[in-house]
Amino acid sequence: MRIADHDDIHSRRHRFRRGPILGSEQDFVSSSNFAWLRVVGVAIGLCSLVFSSCNYDVPITSAPTRKVQERLLGDWTSDDGKEKLKLRNLDDSVYVVYYDGDLFRAYHSDVAATPLVSVQDLNSRDRKFAYVVWKLSDDGKNLRLRSVNDKVVPKETKDSADVMALLTKNARNPELFGEEIEFKKEK
Repeated sequence: MRIADHDDIHSRRHRFRRGPILGSEQDFVSSSNFAWLRVVGVAIGLCSLVFSSCNYDVPITSAPTRKVQERLLGDWTSDDGKEKLKLRNLDDSVYVVYYDGDLFRAYHSDVAATPLVSVQDLNSRDRKFAYVVWKLSDDGKNLRLRSVNDKVVPKETKDSADVMALLTKNARNPELFGEEIEFKKEK
């Protein structure tokens, strides 16, 4: 791979930097659907999705806002079968995420009734974070992830309180989240 290819918008590094989803496609995070939004997450690519776009210097919250959700633990595969995600608990509040050869640490950082996850890249020297919203299907077999759009919450934001204020202010903004990626739980 050429060095110039590393920053190509189709590279894994930019996997979750897709543009916002507009209109009715955004409704899965609307107030009428918050009731069925489940636990959050590693982007996650929980973060990949996210994971691959760890741009932020600080987490959303300095500590987890809830415990590890047992239903999220396990092995997940993207719909196209090309991406693998493994979620394990490090302790009662923190996940270890293995995404296509990379390791991440993730924890719940719920803000404004939105299930979010702070995902930290453990492979890089700077250990930056990604912010991800996730939804687990009622049957626990499908996990949908979307990263926070860094045009709405700029990557230059250096304080968790400022991040939370921007997320709260933009909770109903249809451009808050990027494109969705879906994973299916392996048996």
